[in-house]
Amino acid sequence: MDGVILTPLEKIHHPKGEILKAIKKSDSSFSEFGEVYFSLIKKREIKGWKKHKQMISNLIVINGEIEIVFHNENTKEFYNIKISQNNYQRITVKPGLWMAFRGIKENNILFNLSNIEHDPNEATNTDLHKIVYKWSELIE
Repeated sequence: MDGVILTPLEKIHHPKGEILKAIKKSDSSFSEFGEVYFSLIKKREIKGWKKHKQMISNLIVINGEIEIVFHNENTKEFYNIKISQNNYQRITVKPGLWMAFRGIKENNILFNLSNIEHDPNEATNTDLHKIVYKWSELIE
Protein backbone atom coordinates (compact mmCIF):
# COMPACT_ATOMS: atom_id res chain seq x y z
CA MET A 1 0.00 0.00 0.00
CA ASP A 2 1.28 3.46 -0.84
CA GLY A 3 2.43 5.15 2.38
CA VAL A 4 3.43 1.91 4.14
CA ILE A 5 7.04 0.65 4.09
CA LEU A 6 7.93 -2.80 5.49
CA THR A 7 11.54 -3.20 6.61
CA PRO A 8 12.83 -6.63 7.71
CA LEU A 9 14.79 -6.23 10.95
CA GLU A 10 17.87 -7.95 12.27
CA LYS A 11 17.70 -10.38 15.16
CA ILE A 12 21.06 -11.19 16.72
CA HIS A 13 21.20 -14.50 18.51
CA HIS A 14 22.55 -14.37 22.05
CA PRO A 15 22.53 -17.42 24.33
CA LYS A 16 20.90 -15.39 27.12
CA GLY A 17 18.29 -13.75 24.88
CA GLU A 18 17.96 -12.27 21.41
CA ILE A 19 18.99 -8.73 20.51
CA LEU A 20 16.31 -7.12 18.35
CA LYS A 21 17.34 -4.22 16.12
CA ALA A 22 14.77 -1.43 15.64
CA ILE A 23 15.91 1.60 13.60
CA LYS A 24 19.05 3.57 12.72
CA LYS A 25 19.28 7.19 11.66
CA SER A 26 20.93 5.95 8.45
CA ASP A 27 17.84 3.90 7.47
CA SER A 28 16.16 5.32 4.36
CA SER A 29 12.72 5.29 6.06
CA PHE A 30 13.93 7.28 9.10
CA SER A 31 13.04 10.98 9.03
CA GLU A 32 13.67 12.43 12.49
CA PHE A 33 13.10 11.72 16.17
CA GLY A 34 10.09 13.15 17.95
CA GLU A 35 8.95 10.63 20.54
CA VAL A 36 8.98 6.94 21.45
CA TYR A 37 6.01 5.27 23.09
CA PHE A 38 4.68 1.77 23.73
CA SER A 39 1.07 0.74 23.28
CA LEU A 40 -0.29 -2.33 25.05
CA ILE A 41 -3.11 -4.11 23.27
CA LYS A 42 -5.09 -6.80 25.07
CA LYS A 43 -5.91 -10.10 23.38
CA ARG A 44 -8.88 -9.76 20.99
CA GLU A 45 -9.14 -5.99 21.64
CA ILE A 46 -9.03 -3.54 18.74
CA LYS A 47 -7.61 -0.02 18.96
CA GLY A 48 -8.48 2.31 16.12
CA TRP A 49 -9.31 3.93 13.84
CA LYS A 50 -6.71 6.70 13.90
CA LYS A 51 -5.28 8.86 11.10
CA HIS A 52 -2.28 11.15 11.59
CA LYS A 53 -2.05 14.44 9.74
CA GLN A 54 1.74 14.96 10.11
CA MET A 55 3.18 12.08 12.12
CA ILE A 56 5.32 9.40 10.51
CA SER A 57 5.13 6.25 12.65
CA ASN A 58 7.73 3.49 12.83
CA LEU A 59 5.92 0.51 14.34
CA ILE A 60 7.52 -2.64 15.76
CA VAL A 61 5.86 -5.41 17.75
CA ILE A 62 8.24 -6.19 20.59
CA ASN A 63 6.03 -8.71 22.39
CA GLY A 64 3.12 -10.88 21.33
CA GLU A 65 1.45 -10.61 17.94
CA ILE A 66 -0.56 -7.72 16.55
CA GLU A 67 -2.69 -7.48 13.44
CA ILE A 68 -2.38 -4.02 11.93
CA VAL A 69 -4.86 -2.80 9.32
CA PHE A 70 -4.38 0.27 7.15
CA HIS A 71 -7.12 1.97 5.15
CA ASN A 72 -6.76 4.52 2.37
CA GLU A 73 -10.08 6.34 2.25
CA ASN A 74 -9.34 7.80 -1.22
CA THR A 75 -8.75 4.45 -2.94
CA LYS A 76 -10.96 2.45 -0.50
CA GLU A 77 -8.03 0.02 -0.23
CA PHE A 78 -7.26 -2.03 2.90
CA TYR A 79 -3.94 -3.62 3.78
CA ASN A 80 -3.40 -5.85 6.78
CA ILE A 81 -0.37 -7.57 8.27
CA LYS A 82 0.31 -9.60 11.41
CA ILE A 83 3.59 -8.72 13.10
CA SER A 84 5.41 -10.63 15.82
CA GLN A 85 8.96 -11.74 16.60
CA ASN A 86 8.38 -14.58 14.09
CA ASN A 87 7.66 -11.93 11.44
CA TYR A 88 10.01 -9.31 12.83
CA GLN A 89 9.96 -6.09 10.82
CA ARG A 90 9.36 -2.38 11.12
CA ILE A 91 6.37 -0.75 9.49
CA THR A 92 6.88 2.89 8.53
CA VAL A 93 3.54 4.64 8.05
CA LYS A 94 3.23 8.02 6.38
CA PRO A 95 0.48 10.46 7.39
CA GLY A 96 -2.98 10.22 5.86
CA LEU A 97 -3.76 6.52 6.35
CA TRP A 98 -6.28 5.15 8.83
CA MET A 99 -4.82 2.52 11.21
CA ALA A 100 -6.30 -0.03 13.60
CA PHE A 101 -4.58 -2.62 15.79
CA ARG A 102 -5.82 -5.95 17.18
CA GLY A 103 -4.06 -7.98 19.88
CA ILE A 104 -3.63 -11.63 18.95
CA LYS A 105 -1.68 -13.07 21.92
CA GLU A 106 -2.22 -12.56 25.64
CA ASN A 107 0.38 -9.76 26.03
CA ASN A 108 1.00 -7.52 23.01
CA ILE A 109 3.30 -4.52 22.99
CA LEU A 110 3.64 -2.12 20.06
CA PHE A 111 6.67 0.21 19.88
CA ASN A 112 6.33 3.48 17.93
CA LEU A 113 9.17 5.84 17.12
CA SER A 114 7.50 8.90 15.62
CA ASN A 115 8.98 11.92 13.90
CA ILE A 116 7.05 14.42 16.08
CA GLU A 117 5.89 14.57 19.67
CA HIS A 118 2.34 13.57 20.52
CA ASP A 119 -0.21 16.33 19.89
CA PRO A 120 -3.89 15.45 20.47
CA ASN A 121 -4.90 17.87 17.68
CA GLU A 122 -2.59 16.24 15.14
CA ALA A 123 -4.60 13.02 14.68
CA THR A 124 -8.18 12.19 13.80
CA ASN A 125 -9.97 9.31 15.53
CA THR A 126 -13.18 7.63 14.50
CA ASP A 127 -15.35 4.83 15.86
CA LEU A 128 -14.43 1.26 14.84
CA HIS A 129 -17.78 0.87 13.07
CA LYS A 130 -17.36 4.00 10.91
CA ILE A 131 -14.81 2.24 8.68
CA VAL A 132 -16.23 -1.14 7.70
CA TYR A 133 -13.60 -3.86 7.86
CA LYS A 134 -14.26 -7.58 8.37
CA TRP A 135 -11.79 -8.79 10.98
CA SER A 136 -10.99 -12.49 10.61
CA GLU A 137 -11.87 -14.87 13.43
CA LEU A 138 -9.04 -15.49 15.88
CA ILE A 139 -8.20 -19.17 16.10
CA GLU A 140 -6.43 -20.00 19.35
